[in-house]
Amino acid sequence: MQKLNLVTVVGHNTTLLPHMLKHYQDIVDEVYVVVYRQDTLDGILEEVVNLGITPYKVVTEPKFNWERVTELYNEVKQTKPDEWWVVSDDDEFHIYPKPIREMIGECEENGWEFITGGFLDRIGERGEFPLVTKETNIWESFPLAGFFRYPMSGAMPNKCCVMKGSVDVTPGQHFAKIGDTDTWRERGWNHPKRYPIERGFVQVHHFKWDSTVLERLKEVSETKEDYTYWKEYRKMYRGIQLNDWKIDVDNPEFRLQKMIRKNYSEYSEWKELTQVIINI
Repeated sequence: MQKLNLVTVVGHNTTLLPHMLKHYQDIVDEVYVVVYRQDTLDGILEEVVNLGITPYKVVTEPKFNWERVTELYNEVKQTKPDEWWVVSDDDEFHIYPKPIREMIGECEENGWEFITGGFLDRIGERGEFPLVTKETNIWESFPLAGFFRYPMSGAMPNKCCVMKGSVDVTPGQHFAKIGDTDTWRERGWNHPKRYPIERGFVQVHHFKWDSTVLERLKEVSETKEDYTYWKEYRKMYRGIQLNDWKIDVDNPEFRLQKMIRKNYSEYSEWKELTQVIINI
């Protein structure tokens, strides 16, 4: 079995980074952390180093340039194009339908080069945004899993999760790009190099919604720069504001369920939600 690497790009805050790295520590062989500073004095590099992490690369770029973030993911992966990579932001925790190395073995046998999934948004029990510290059990602090970001803001919920290093991802890491072909737009879910969805679709548990998120949503929404996708952030911020600064846990469109065991089958609507996600 080939080596499995993880790459993540960290910027703005490190609240979830230690929890995310712990989640993947028994899954991957090597971790590559890229530090994305928004200026040389923002403190993010010091925060990462204080966590005992040696960054693979440090860059200083404009705030919230998600297109540049994607370029960094691709740049790191291309250093080992024949190895397999998990691509994950520091607030994204993959739950696989079967052991990931088993899925990669299937890929090797069948010529598949990337594995996809979709977001499951995580939130506090009453729709609140929990405080996260190093001691937090995030699965217990964010017991509700569902699908509220897309209905509230229109943000794309598809994710390209695991791939050969030679396979680039599109902005936001939503789709694979092989050569000049955007695999989603060209062939949709039936692309010949994609791990078949009917065999498994990765759950990307999204812990973005902690106590720091409202400030970040507001800040991004005020940038008015296309590369920040600020309009999506503005819609999200306003929707939360209109619901008394919480997520409406009683909205059936959000499909919220309790899920604290990190068990793929625990979320009962995943099969139906998969069909929703892949048709967006």
